[in-house]
Amino acid sequence: MVLAEPARTFKTQKVAVKIETIATGLEHPWAVAVLPDGTYLVTERPGRMRTIREGKVGAPISGVPEVYARGQGGLLDVELDPKFTSNRTLYFTASVAADGRSGTAVFRARLSQDEKQLTDVKRIFLMNKLSRGNIQYGSRIAIARDGSLFISLGDRGAQDRAQDFHDDAGSIIHIEADGSIPADNPFKDGKSALPEIWSKGHRNPQGITFDAATNKLYTAEHGARGGDEINTPEAGKNYGWPIISYGVNYSGTKIGIGMAKAGMEQPLFYWDPSIAPGAIAVYRGKMFPEWNGDLLVTALKFKLLSRLSRDGSGKITERERMFESEFGRMRDITVAPDGALLITTDEDEGALLRVSRTAS
Repeated sequence: MVLAEPARTFKTQKVAVKIETIATGLEHPWAVAVLPDGTYLVTERPGRMRTIREGKVGAPISGVPEVYARGQGGLLDVELDPKFTSNRTLYFTASVAADGRSGTAVFRARLSQDEKQLTDVKRIFLMNKLSRGNIQYGSRIAIARDGSLFISLGDRGAQDRAQDFHDDAGSIIHIEADGSIPADNPFKDGKSALPEIWSKGHRNPQGITFDAATNKLYTAEHGARGGDEINTPEAGKNYGWPIISYGVNYSGTKIGIGMAKAGMEQPLFYWDPSIAPGAIAVYRGKMFPEWNGDLLVTALKFKLLSRLSRDGSGKITERERMFESEFGRMRDITVAPDGALLITTDEDEGALLRVSRTAS
C-alpha cells in the first residue's frame, strides 16, 4: 500500500497532465479529503478511515462507528468542517442497519491531533425510514458557506419513495452542523414535507458540490438505463424521478409518463447511455485555468473523467472524456488546495490518484 507505479502523462484537449498513483491497495476507497498539513484522509467502503502521508497508508483510524457494508452500502463520504484547523471537526456519511433494515446516516466527529482516533462521534441524522436491500444510499456531503450541510440521499431502489415528501429517500436534505433544521428550509414546519428536505425527485445522487464562485449547488445523479443527470437543486423543487426521466428501466420498459411534466424540473444535462457518475466538482483551482468553471464528473461504468463546460446561458456541453479505462472505476473527485485533482478508484484494490499539470 505504497506508491509503486511511475507517473503517467496524458494529453487532454487543453493541457497535458501527469497522473501519479499516490497509494494503492485501498479497498473500495469512496472519498478523499485533504488535511491542513497536506495529508490525505480516505474512506474505505468496508468501514475504515485512513490517512495517507508521503505515499504511506496509515493504520485504520479508531472510533469509526459500525457501518452496514453490504452491496453499495458502507462508509461513504467525508468532508472537513470549514474551521477544521481550529476545531478538528469532520462529517461523514455511512449506511447503518437496525432490525434487518438499513439506511443512510450522517455523523460528526473530531479527529485527534495525532490523526489516529475519532472522538466525540455523534450521529446527527438518520433517514426516517430504513428498508431492506443494499442499493442506492446516495450519499455525498456539500458544506454551504454558512457551515450547514447538504446531503444527497438515494431512493434505496424503491422508485416511488422519491415522490413521498414524508420520506427522506430520493431527496437532498439540508441540516445544520448539529443536525437541527435551518431556518431557510422550504418545509421547516413539517406539514407538507419533512422539515429537513430541500428538494425531492432524485434517484441516486452520488455527487453533490457547491460552485465556490457562484454558490450554486450541483448534483450528479444515477439514472436507470440512460438518464444520468446533472441538476442544481433549489429549495422545495421536484426533480421528477420516477415520474419523468430520460432513461428506461433496465428491462427496457418505460419509466413514468415520459420526459417532462408541469411542476417538475428538467435536468441541466443528461447522459444517454449512462456513464454511472461517481462524484462532481466545479473546477475553481489555480493549476488548470483552462478548466475554470468547468464541471468534472467521475464515471464508474466507463471508468473515465468527464469534463463539461457551461455557456453564458448556463447550457452544459460535454467537452471531453479523459483517462477512459486507464485506471478503473473512478469514484470521488476533489480539487486539492493547490488546484490538483484527487480521484479515488472504486475497486477491490483501489487507488488514490493525483492529476497535476505537466512541467512545460
